[in-house]
Formats: sequence, structure tokens, C-alpha cells
Amino acid sequence: MKIATIGLGYIGLPTAVMFAKHGQEVIGFDTNKDVIASLQSGRIHIEEPGLQDAFQDVLARGLLRPVSQLERAQTFIIAVPTPHTEDHSCDTSYIRQALEAVIPFLETGNTIILESTVAPKTTTCVIQPMLEGAGFTVGEDVYLVHCPERVLPGQIMMELVHNNRIIGGVTPACAIAGKAVYQAFVKGEMLLTDASTAELSKLMENTFRDTNIALANELAKLSTELGINSLKVIEMANKHPRVNIHTPGPGVGGHCLAVDPYFITTAVPEQTPLIQTAREVNSSMPKFIADSVDAITNSMAKKVVILGASYKGNVDDIRESPALKIAEHLQQRNIEVHVYDPHVACYNVNPEKAFASADMAIIATEHDDFKQVDTSLLTSMAHMRIFDTKNIFEGDHEQLMYITLGTLYRYTNHSQLQS
Repeated sequence: MKIATIGLGYIGLPTAVMFAKHGQEVIGFDTNKDVIASLQSGRIHIEEPGLQDAFQDVLARGLLRPVSQLERAQTFIIAVPTPHTEDHSCDTSYIRQALEAVIPFLETGNTIILESTVAPKTTTCVIQPMLEGAGFTVGEDVYLVHCPERVLPGQIMMELVHNNRIIGGVTPACAIAGKAVYQAFVKGEMLLTDASTAELSKLMENTFRDTNIALANELAKLSTELGINSLKVIEMANKHPRVNIHTPGPGVGGHCLAVDPYFITTAVPEQTPLIQTAREVNSSMPKFIADSVDAITNSMAKKVVILGASYKGNVDDIRESPALKIAEHLQQRNIEVHVYDPHVACYNVNPEKAFASADMAIIATEHDDFKQVDTSLLTSMAHMRIFDTKNIFEGDHEQLMYITLGTLYRYTNHSQLQS
């Protein structure tokens, strides 16, 4: 089977590599010429454990070819970005551009798979009409499927194989065709359904997580106001056999949790007050962290170093990163901000310069690198304070002021955080 993957980002590239690794002939197409040039030279452009070695192997064996010109294939997998528009609705422009590039190469019997996360009804109301307008009957001439990705950055290579897959066909025949494609490597259960159910299932998976994190973040806020350790509250509450409160943090990021719920709320705003409120709570956390810095330092902080730029630990993805939003809020208060992240090239700055004379270090990303901080960096600070919004620091607390979202109440004037 020859497969064309359109979009070679955090999902498209690992997917292309996995199909090639399992003996399929794969071409990887992307409109970014720098990405194609890097891949053709043997270098991947994203950070994902195991991906570089797997890519080099299939590239050397000729099973995967990065190309800047699309060509014919039996299966076309679209894995392009779906950002949100100004009103937070799903921007389908990249999907439509990808399909316009695919249509001239389609032949009877081809399968088109959309992996990009989209608003409900996108497959049937956006993609299907474009195919039919080009003269194809979906379910007879070509097969159209929505198969959302469900992988965790940092574990993508394992989860692509072992996670179950939702395969949503526009018709039952489309779903069967989609299953035949993924049988090449998927060992998890393949769940056949219709395309719209697949779309909303993916969105609700991330909305569930976003909503539960919002509950934990609201708990952190109210506990600070009440003078109670929220992390201890969660520890005790989770001893109940049917309770699993999530962990609070500086907000949520990435393309999933910070974006996907909006694809639902903009589609049916009157029916989604809970989801909208959860989004507001999580979106408010970077400002809450910045307000907490003011409260801890009596608004005297002149310099802050933020540890982490990516939205998640041990990856380089900065999309919708709460860390960068915290930086913006602090800079608006005329605070000098240095963001240090060894996983992100543009933020892999000199840590000595970042820490020197800082009034506070904020751990905003749970990189393993930040579980310990070199003593010389801490002693170079104007005030040895660590505000650990991820509760990961394992270093010596005795010589510094160590603050978490559980103990924040001890170091603040609660009235300053009421807003």
C-alpha cells in the first residue's frame, strides 16, 4: 500500500514513520520547504523520543520519502494544523488547502483519512462536499474517514501502536476501508463508528480533561483564599475510592486542551456553559500566577526567571503555552522576564544570566531538568525564591523560599488575589 501523509508535524511525521516502519511505501508531504529540506537531509524538526532513529532507518531503506510535490497514492492521510479563529471556532483553511492538493491525484478506490482535530460535522459538511464537487461519490468511488489522533507527546511512538483508534467513516464502507489502513501497525482495538461521532468523541476526551483540571485550579484559588493547602486537600479527597481530582497548575496548553473545547462551545454556545466556564478558569491561571508573584513580593519584583517555555514536560512544543502567557503578564508589570528552556532552541538561553539577580524563579513546565536547580544559580539570585507551579522540585528547600500552589496562602496577602 502506498500512503501519502500531508502535514509533517507532531502527528503527521510520527504517523508517516510508523507506517513506513511496518513495510508500507510512504511519501511525506509538507508545504514548509525548510521542513522537507531538513527531513531529506536526515534530521527531524521536532522533539519526540525514538522518532529520530526510526525516521533515519525508514529513510535509509527508502520506505519514507519527504517530498515537496504530492503524487498518487492509495491512501491520503491529512494531518495538518487546525488552529482556532479569532472567535475560537475551528479554522479549516489548512484542511481545505490539503484536500485541494489531494483531489487532482485521487483515483477510484482511494481512501482519504482526516487525522486533524476538527469541530463536529467538519468531515461531512466541509470535506465531503469538496470531494463530491470534484465528481466523486463518497462511499463508492472514494472512502472518507475521520480517525483522530489520541497520543501523548513524549510517548507517541508507543501509543500509536498500542492505543485504540476511533475510525469514523462517512459510510460503513468508509469505516471498513479506514480499518484496513490502520491494520498495518495498530495493535489496539479499532472502534468503527460514523465520522461525526468520531469528531465529537475526540473533542470530549480533551474537554473532560480540561474541565477536571479547571476544578483543580479553582480549588487552588479558593484554598489560597481560605488559607488551606489545596494539594493536601486533593491528596485526602483522592483517598476516596471514586474520586480522582486532577492536579492544579499554571494553566493548560498545547493544541488539545487549550483549543479543542472551543470547537464545541462555538458550535453550540447555548448548550455548553460548563465547558465555557472551565475554559475561563484555566485561561485565567497565568494571570493568577502573575498576581501571586506580586502578592509574594509585595509588587517589588524587578526580575523573574521562568523555567520552561513548552506547555508540557520534556517536549519542545510551545503551542498555547501557559509559561509564555505568564511571561506576558509579568512583562506588562514592567518586570524583566527571562524564559529558560533547554528543550526549546529559542529559549535555551544562558541560565547564569537568567538567574542572576532574579527575585523569583517560576517552575512553569515539568521538565526533568528542573527537579533540581544548581546551587550556584540559586545563590546568584537577589532573593532565593522558587514558585513551583508543577510541584516537582526535589532540591534542598532549607536555604530558599519554596512555594507551591498548595502553600501559596502562606506567602501572600489573600486579598490581593481575589480578582
